[in-house]
Amino acid sequence: MMFCVLTRLSLYLLHTDAYKKRTKRDTMGENTTLSKKDPLEAIAAEVAICQKCPLAKTRKNAVAGEGNPDTQVMFIGEAPGYWEDIKGRPFVGDAGKFLDSLLSEIGFSREDVFIGNVLKCRPPGNREPQPSEVQACTPYLDRQIKVIQPRIIVTLGNHSTAYVFSKGGLAFTGITKVHGKFYDVSLLGMKVTVFSTFHPAAALYHPKYKQLIIEDFKLLKERLEKEGIITY
Repeated sequence: MMFCVLTRLSLYLLHTDAYKKRTKRDTMGENTTLSKKDPLEAIAAEVAICQKCPLAKTRKNAVAGEGNPDTQVMFIGEAPGYWEDIKGRPFVGDAGKFLDSLLSEIGFSREDVFIGNVLKCRPPGNREPQPSEVQACTPYLDRQIKVIQPRIIVTLGNHSTAYVFSKGGLAFTGITKVHGKFYDVSLLGMKVTVFSTFHPAAALYHPKYKQLIIEDFKLLKERLEKEGIITY
């Protein structure tokens, strides 16, 4: 296991060096297209052994995220829950089943998008993320965003929306005020459209939020069709 982790880390360092040399090689006319899969796997390997905050002591499995490295749409949630911690995958509990159904309604499966979280480890008892945990963990998310370079980032819930808004220079006033709207921002050096909605888990406890999420995803589908991301 440790050998695999170290191998992936070595791959990441090699790819990082390759990216640094890309400009020089481009001027020489060489084909320098690099796969996004390898750097994402290297990030996941780092996440798996991360000890940057106390959550490393209470987790069963770190949850780096998963999906299509070449997607144009990235979904970001808050943190792993019970089943995510058990299985090491994002959104695999009841909230995940609801998210799968929402994706299906807009013509996607989870294999078509990338799904991640602000935190990579489950907070005990599913409590809210602490600022120190967000600070320690989000560099992984930032790197994933830079590798994937999505056109649209969909934030799910208060914490992911607050974080992405802060990176995009937007004021966050609560998910109830910003959900269902599109924001074109400069994020980590890229032009990205941010779309926010409630966390799927909210629908499990509050029926009114379920309907609002469904309505938000209808707006998202319209935008994806307009942008040519969804084609029939």
